[in-house]
Amino acid sequence: MVAEDLSHTWPGTQAAALRDCALQLPLNGLWMLVGSNGSGKSTLLRLIAGLLPLQQGRIRCRLRCALVFQNPDHQLLLPSCSSELLLAIDTRLDRTSRERRLEEALEQVGLAGLADRPIHALSGGQKQRLAIAAALASEAELLLLDEPTALLDPDSQREVLALIRRLTSRAAQPLTALWITHRLEELASCDGAALMRDGQVGPWQPGAELARRLAR
Repeated sequence: MVAEDLSHTWPGTQAAALRDCALQLPLNGLWMLVGSNGSGKSTLLRLIAGLLPLQQGRIRCRLRCALVFQNPDHQLLLPSCSSELLLAIDTRLDRTSRERRLEEALEQVGLAGLADRPIHALSGGQKQRLAIAAALASEAELLLLDEPTALLDPDSQREVLALIRRLTSRAAQPLTALWITHRLEELASCDGAALMRDGQVGPWQPGAELARRLAR
């Protein structure tokens, strides 16, 4: 995925959220963007996901992408785990194939056996994992994660991070993930991290190294 010369200004504002922003995302692995509020992280993610129109610049992406929101309640729309995942699965598949993909997606995120569980009965961490399962069920190859642990308790934070780490480092069909965070401790788990400031992305560097520099 390559983005070039991206600029974006939100309606009703004068300051640009992105200013000639460029990003080249390596294939496979977990890559993190860190930056203060207002640095343009979420705007960039939404442009890559196609949720915002391009005002200036170009995005070239050959991967099927899916966006995982900070708050899973903002994207889980249906009453049960199975109905939510079926919404993401290609309707051209036959019933057996759709059910198999549903079960595989739940198993990959540690929710096997919960297909009929009402979504309102899930914990916050389980809801976030279900949102990730929906992305997997849609056959996404690029996961765009907008501070996915921000609203979770510490145990759930670790579970979600470990899940994405596993999906992006597995031997067979590893995924690519672009993860936005403000938690410096999460940077140690990524393959590379970049600082976003004033609507621009800095160079990729080891996450632990960037975390140490920002903590000074």
